[in-house]
Amino acid sequence: MKNTKSLNIHQSKLNVIRLRKVIKDLPPFCAEYFRGIEPHTSILTRINYGYDLRLFFNFLTGEIDEFLNKKVQDLTIDDLEKVKAVHLEMFLEHISLYNRSKDGSTVSNQESGKARKLSAIRSCFSHFYKKGYLKKNITELVDIPKVHEKAIIRLDVDEVARLLDSVENGDGLTDTQKRYHKYTRQRDLALLTLFLGTGIRISECVGLNISDFDFNVNGFKVLRKGGNQTILYFGSEVRDTLDSYLEERKKIIPLPGHEDALFLSLQRRRLSNRAIQNLVKKYAGIVSPLKKISPHKLRSTYGTALYRETGDIYLVADVLGHKDVNTTRKHYAAISEDKRRMAARVVKLRDD
Repeated sequence: MKNTKSLNIHQSKLNVIRLRKVIKDLPPFCAEYFRGIEPHTSILTRINYGYDLRLFFNFLTGEIDEFLNKKVQDLTIDDLEKVKAVHLEMFLEHISLYNRSKDGSTVSNQESGKARKLSAIRSCFSHFYKKGYLKKNITELVDIPKVHEKAIIRLDVDEVARLLDSVENGDGLTDTQKRYHKYTRQRDLALLTLFLGTGIRISECVGLNISDFDFNVNGFKVLRKGGNQTILYFGSEVRDTLDSYLEERKKIIPLPGHEDALFLSLQRRRLSNRAIQNLVKKYAGIVSPLKKISPHKLRSTYGTALYRETGDIYLVADVLGHKDVNTTRKHYAAISEDKRRMAARVVKLRDD
């Protein structure tokens, strides 16, 4: 886990720098807000809140008459008292379609994007209201935009089989892709089988080391979101593909610093997030071009299969690393509907 820990430490430092940078773009009082929410939020959440608050304060100073003569960094707590519910509603309408200031590109937000940005603003106002800096929390008067749930995109059973077949035989690849396929075939098969057989996240897959695996128990250590380490187990199909890949992996001399990395690129470096995304896209596009399958969709495919086989939502939540089982239930509850429909067909009241 040494290389994985080093990568995580490096990424943590980069995230701290990102957060400090965005805080400098905000009103000075926001520094206190971010210190206040640090104990119960991840740094990525705070970074995203920072981006959303920066967008909101730029809107206030650029579009609302009461704040036009001020710079964002000059705003004070007293200015928060001047914000009205209508300003928040105008902001939500504004971000439906706007031009990004730094490059002029057009940005749009649907309900989910608006809901997240309003949640960030609500969090900030709530903090200062609870601390007694604000007499009222005006954000509570504005409803969070209703987010319409989208159907989970996943591969069907036959699509999973065809996906793995395409990796094994190379059918559907372009001539250029086929030239490299003989060098990456076993690696790609092991990687996709691991995704489909364990439901790991792409970030977890990137950090995997050979030393994380114990084939005596068919398990491996993985560092989950939030820094918790756990052990995941895999079946015989995953083991067989990993065994075959590791035999080939022994013949590769990795670059310094990548000696223990499980999955290597042709350049003998640890595979990156982008490389894995492109790999999944390449093969999935052959068997299911309309579904736009990503590594996360492979995770959903595994979660669906596990829930269909076990019916145990708590097991699915535990294996997928969901802290809240309601998150799991929200994503996989539709499968229960299938089972209820099946129950209606199973019971016969009269013999045919």
